[in-house]
Amino acid sequence: MRIRIILALYMALASISSAMADETPNERQARRIFDKAYDQVFGNVGSSLSYDVNIVGLYKTHGTIWIKGKRNKFVDDKVNSWNDGITAYKCYRKKRVVEIYHAASKKKDKYSGRFKFNADDFTYHVDTDPEGLLLTLKQKHGAKSSVKEVKALVERKTYAPKRIRIKVAFFWTTITVRDFNARELSDDIFIFPREKYKDWKFVDKR
Repeated sequence: MRIRIILALYMALASISSAMADETPNERQARRIFDKAYDQVFGNVGSSLSYDVNIVGLYKTHGTIWIKGKRNKFVDDKVNSWNDGITAYKCYRKKRVVEIYHAASKKKDKYSGRFKFNADDFTYHVDTDPEGLLLTLKQKHGAKSSVKEVKALVERKTYAPKRIRIKVAFFWTTITVRDFNARELSDDIFIFPREKYKDWKFVDKR
């Protein structure tokens, strides 16, 4: 049994080493840059940014979001939202309605569920750009992410995100980032201020 385990480990390590050997220096550099940029946004320290989203001209919105791991808070042109990692609250200002969801529920956003992304499902390439560094991610054959391609423009020195284009099926979504700030965020930011909305209608969709 021990020999089988050792052989299995050896074969796994060999396959990883082979995969790394097949990558070009550019691909390895591009993946390192992407991982650092991604961690700045979604890491456990925290970040905030303002954004403009355009889904092939059919849906547009803008707002500001605060992120810390799986928790987030955002304010856009229609909604205030809190997600503490367990429960998500979406507050529709015009209707004065608060909808409650499980934090991981896809039902709380009809668009975000379309963007299934696994960083290991892509090949990576980096090019210089007049505005920074342009990362191009293309889905590998057989991968199951709904995202087919990503073009991410980041700052040359800090790798802070500036603009992201995401291809799902045959359409592109463009996200323009402003005022990005990677910083320590208090956990209190992500707690829903129930007292502020006590006079609103609550709809539990869990």
